[in-house]
Amino acid sequence: MPIGSITRGTTGTNRLRRVDRWIAQLPAFRRAAAPLVVDLGYGASATTTLELHQRLGRLRPDVEVIGIEIDPARVRLASASARPGVSFRLGGFEVPLPGDRLATVIRALNVLRQYDESAVPDAWRRMVARLEPGGVLVEGTCNEMGRVASWVDVAASGPLSLTVSLRLADLERPSIVAERLPKVLIHRNVPGEKIHAFLQDLDRHWQLNAPLSVYGPSQRWIATAQGLADDGWPVLGNRSRWKLGELTLAWEAVAPNGFDWS
Repeated sequence: MPIGSITRGTTGTNRLRRVDRWIAQLPAFRRAAAPLVVDLGYGASATTTLELHQRLGRLRPDVEVIGIEIDPARVRLASASARPGVSFRLGGFEVPLPGDRLATVIRALNVLRQYDESAVPDAWRRMVARLEPGGVLVEGTCNEMGRVASWVDVAASGPLSLTVSLRLADLERPSIVAERLPKVLIHRNVPGEKIHAFLQDLDRHWQLNAPLSVYGPSQRWIATAQGLADDGWPVLGNRSRWKLGELTLAWEAVAPNGFDWS
């Protein structure tokens, strides 16, 4: 039996473009002998799964994308859109794949948002158990337009990083991402938690670098990322990622109090 609960199924064109761009640069995906990417919980239509295949296929024409949904009606509807390299299956966090294959990347966006925080570690463990060696689970949340997003990269060893990805034009405060943090963090934006301290510092550096807005929001964001790094936050990546409105931190810097993967 599929493991999990049926979600609201909200989806939309280009909603997951930011996380798709992230997956496309993952070493696990680029180096895979035969990349298999799972779109877990794709929702009420096949849109995001088809877009994922299109975007990844530009880099790896041999990529296979499988959409997995727990709602049989959604699987039947999406299956009408199947094409070479794209198929759909019934399932949940157990990630059933043909021939018991293992996935290179599992994308699970806006799935755990409707669960209790306590359910997150078990769901992560179930999904990463279905990854090939070196594979990555990308789990997170975004808003309806995909302009505010965040996700956690999780490997067999546990969570690796948190990435914030924002549309910088007209951005007032980057801490708006607090509304779209992954389930494991969304209720932890309170004093005494690391994610709270990070979001405060993120806003502070964004304001400090306001004069750079005359050169464009990307330059302001790059300076914000560099300022956080200079303050000792374990910022990952480089300017090529920062200019996209991304900022990635090592997981340990934002891990919830009491979180234990072992």
